[in-house]
Amino acid sequence: MTAPASTDRGSEELIRAEEPVLAHNYHPLPVVVARAEGAWVEDVEGRRYLDMLAGYSALNFGHRHPALIEAAHRQLDRLTLTSRAFHNDRLAGFAERLAALTGTDMVLPMNTGAEAVESGIKVARKWAYDVKGVPADRATIVVAADNFHGRTTTIVSFSTDETARRGFGPFTPGFRIVPYNDLAALEAAVDETTAAVLIEPIQGEAGVLIPDDGYLAGVRELTRRKGCLFVADEIQSGLGRTGHTLAVEHESVVPDVVLLGKALGGGIVPVSAVVGRREVLGVLHPGQHGSTFGGNPLAAAVGTAVVELLETGEFQRRAAELGAVLREGLAALVGRGVVGFRARGLWAGVDVDPALGSGREISERLMREGILVKDTHGSTIRLAPPLTVTAEELAGALGTLEKVLTS
Repeated sequence: MTAPASTDRGSEELIRAEEPVLAHNYHPLPVVVARAEGAWVEDVEGRRYLDMLAGYSALNFGHRHPALIEAAHRQLDRLTLTSRAFHNDRLAGFAERLAALTGTDMVLPMNTGAEAVESGIKVARKWAYDVKGVPADRATIVVAADNFHGRTTTIVSFSTDETARRGFGPFTPGFRIVPYNDLAALEAAVDETTAAVLIEPIQGEAGVLIPDDGYLAGVRELTRRKGCLFVADEIQSGLGRTGHTLAVEHESVVPDVVLLGKALGGGIVPVSAVVGRREVLGVLHPGQHGSTFGGNPLAAAVGTAVVELLETGEFQRRAAELGAVLREGLAALVGRGVVGFRARGLWAGVDVDPALGSGREISERLMREGILVKDTHGSTIRLAPPLTVTAEELAGALGTLEKVLTS
C-alpha cells in the first residue's frame, strides 16, 4: 500500500472530532480508513481489513485499480472540467462505448446514482407526455415496495422506509407502489396514465432480494403490452456485480431505460448515467435537463476506463465463478448461525439468527476480526466484495464469519 496518510490523530480521536461538525446522516462502523489497495484497506493505525462491501458496489474493481488510477492521472494533467457549455474531447468516446456495452442507443451522463434516478423519472414523464399522449401533469410511475433508489425528496416520496420518509414531506405525487415480485399487483396498477415501471432487478438495500425466475421477463412483457416504459435501476446490481454486465441479462431482458452509477466511476469520481432507446432519451431538448459536472472530462476518462475493463468480460466471469464459492460457503453456514441467504454473483444478503445479534452487532464483530461488511435491516448483513477478490480471500472471509457466528 501507499505511505501512511499524514495525521497526528488516531481513530478514536478522529471519530470524536466528526461528531460536532458533521451532520449525523450516517452511522458508520467505528473504523477510520486511511489507505487502500485492491480488496484491502488500512486504518490510521495500520490495521488491515478485507473490504467485503466495496462501497455498495462503487468499488467493483477494487480500491485504486491501476488502469483506473492511470486514466485519472492522465486526464488530471490535461483537463478536468468545462461544464456542458462547451464540448470536451472525452465525452463522445465515453458515450459511444457505454452505449455499446449496454446495447443501448443514447447516454445521458450525470454524477450520482440519485441524479440518475431523478433523470430517469423526468425522461419517463416527458416521454409519456410527448410520445404516449398522457394528459399534462397526469403521468404516473409504478414502483416496488421496499425499494431503494436514493434519498432525494422525490425519491423518498415513493419509499416505504419510514426512516427515509418521516419528516421530509410534503411528498411528490405521481407514484404507485406495489409489492415486489408480484406481477398480478403490477398489472392492476398500470393504466393509461402510466409512464413507466421503475424497479431494481435485485433489491439491494432490502437485503439483496432476488425475484422469482420469470419476474423480470414478465415486467418486460407487461410494459410492452400496456404501452409504458420499463426502467431498470442497475446502480448497485449492474456493471459486473451479478456475473453479467447487467442483472437483467439473467433473464435476457432488455429494458427501455437503464440507470447506472456507483461502479461507473471506478471508486474515483462520482459518475452515473441514464442509457436507453433513442425514442425515449430523444425527448429531451436543450434547457430541459442538465448538470454542470455531468459528463465532465475527468469522469468521462475514468468511465471509459471502467467500460474497457468490462468489455473483456473478465470481471463478469470472476463474479460468476467466485459467486459459486460464496454460495457454497454460505450454504454450509445455514443452521450454524445463518438462517437463510440470497446470492447472485458476488452479492449476498445473509440473514443471521437474531439470537446471535443484530446486523450491526455482527458487522462490528466482523470488523474486530478484520472483515468489513454492513448491515441492512434487522439481523441481515450484506456481502459485496470487489470483483478483484481472490478465492482465498473470499474463503478467509467466510471462515471468519463462521468463527463470529459459532464461537
